[in-house]
Amino acid sequence: MDNAVFQRCREKLGKTQKELAQILCTSLKSVHGYEQGWRKIPAHIQRLLMFLVMRKQFGRRKLKPCWEINHCPAKLRERCPANEFKAGDLCWFISGTLCDCSPHESWEAKIAICWRCKAFARIRKQLEAD
Repeated sequence: MDNAVFQRCREKLGKTQKELAQILCTSLKSVHGYEQGWRKIPAHIQRLLMFLVMRKQFGRRKLKPCWEINHCPAKLRERCPANEFKAGDLCWFISGTLCDCSPHESWEAKIAICWRCKAFARIRKQLEAD
């Protein structure tokens, strides 16, 4: 997530920098630094911000699960945490998913795969839109 996406997310949530800092349990200075591109946005901040944008946009309505969108084979799906925790709409949020048939080494590696995924497109659209 870059600084422009971070700022768009804050704006989509309708929050000031101070309000977002409180929600994210971080400092106002950190939020300002993320938006200006002076600070790297930590993985836990990215995940929480993306979660909040998704919930604001889609609420709690049931979205088509990732394994249906991506036509995951049953054997792979059985081992995937997204399926285990019945979180096919939050697959991007859960570490250890098997989107490319193996767990990911880091948040950066995982989100890079998610960013290209058809199931993540609905969230990506919200993150990229002005």
